[in-house]
Amino acid sequence: MSLQVHITTFGCQMNKLDSELVANELISQGFELCRDNGQADVVIFNTCSVRQHAENRVLTCLGRLGRQKASHPGLITVLIGCMAQRQGTELIERFADLDIVCGPGELHRLSGLINKARDGAGRQLALTDRLRARRTVPTELEDMDTRHRLSQITSSAQAYVRATRGCDNFCSYCIVPSVRGPEISRPPASILAEVENLVAAGCIEITLLGQTVNGYRYCADGPETDFAELLRMVSAISGLKRLRFVTSYPRGFSDDVFYAMAEAPVICEYLHLPAQSGSDRILSAMKRSYTSAEYLDLIERGRTIVPNLSIAGDFIVGFPGETEEDFQDTVRLVKAVRYKNCFVFKYSPRPGTVAARRLTDDVPAEVKRRRNNELLAVQEEISLDLHREFIGQKVEILVEGPSKASYKERPEHRNQLTGRTRGDNIVVFDAPGQVEQLTGTLVDVIIRDASALTLFGELPSTLPNARQ
Repeated sequence: MSLQVHITTFGCQMNKLDSELVANELISQGFELCRDNGQADVVIFNTCSVRQHAENRVLTCLGRLGRQKASHPGLITVLIGCMAQRQGTELIERFADLDIVCGPGELHRLSGLINKARDGAGRQLALTDRLRARRTVPTELEDMDTRHRLSQITSSAQAYVRATRGCDNFCSYCIVPSVRGPEISRPPASILAEVENLVAAGCIEITLLGQTVNGYRYCADGPETDFAELLRMVSAISGLKRLRFVTSYPRGFSDDVFYAMAEAPVICEYLHLPAQSGSDRILSAMKRSYTSAEYLDLIERGRTIVPNLSIAGDFIVGFPGETEEDFQDTVRLVKAVRYKNCFVFKYSPRPGTVAARRLTDDVPAEVKRRRNNELLAVQEEISLDLHREFIGQKVEILVEGPSKASYKERPEHRNQLTGRTRGDNIVVFDAPGQVEQLTGTLVDVIIRDASALTLFGELPSTLPNARQ
């Protein structure tokens, strides 16, 4: 009987991809995935260290391991991801019921570590020494990406594909360079082969990933391939219907990337471009290497070259030294850009970062909370205005599956589906009797209503709907 594995993923898209690749490897070794961690023989937590809140959620899970093991003798418990690399030794000493800790740079060893734990070899710790010195990727780790196949974790119509690993930006608040290592671009041939395999398996939407994905550069015994050229190469793959990329960094963002987006119908008109602050003084303290004026100029160029460009942003409020005027600069930037949506976070010091070492976390918690809520309120008003412009329009969406929210709020609507537009807007619509038929396909939906977070639509009654 195969061992059952349950994976819980915290954090960003890169972690979701790592979970997918781990699932692939374990399935190839004879394991099976299960949805209920209470029934699992191996429980894996893929962790995030970007914010303290993310780590606190993991610590809560680790605190329950003793009860899980008491009810399931022989259970193997595993911690992977950024939190594992950051404080793996401390965690395995602190939590006696944690069997394996494995950093993101050692995931190719995970199936072997699990087998060792099963065979009674004791607790296992696999972290990357001198991570910032690693300038090449172990062949076994790269092979995990090139062997990427769709598993039960993600939709069969959508997949993430890694373009770069690590980051070299060293923003003063960010732990990623310390836990993910230096920025390394994958060979374009490997990326193309991976995408081709996924498309051949039925995937129609690919998202290229990188901590700074537009920084992609690859040169080995030939001309350099930059990110714009990579986009053109991937977009030319037959059968691919949609291509996205996240996350971009404002400094060094080439206009050629915008031209590649405008040229290729496959590339979605969507850009996730974190600003983090609208204050030049705070941007300098964050070591973001651009000004608010330069950021706004980049947005203007993008919208000139790519019509209907939809933009999402990230902001941190309450960064050390942020005054009320600094915060109002951020509010002004949000109003000027008119983002589709923004992710807003309250600053929390990350041990090991420049900000944690050199700056005092001097903005009171209640002020951070107020600024967070105020900025979200500003963005909510903008999102609602932008969404109302869709009412009456026909939009193409990729159907992701049943709308979970509608099940809770309106149980009678068990035929509601959810999907996303090319600009990454969430759409919910009724599809009586067509849940299985439409999931994973492209459909046209007419928008009838809108909220700040969601568009509400219906299928045109006289048109053929599903397109693959």
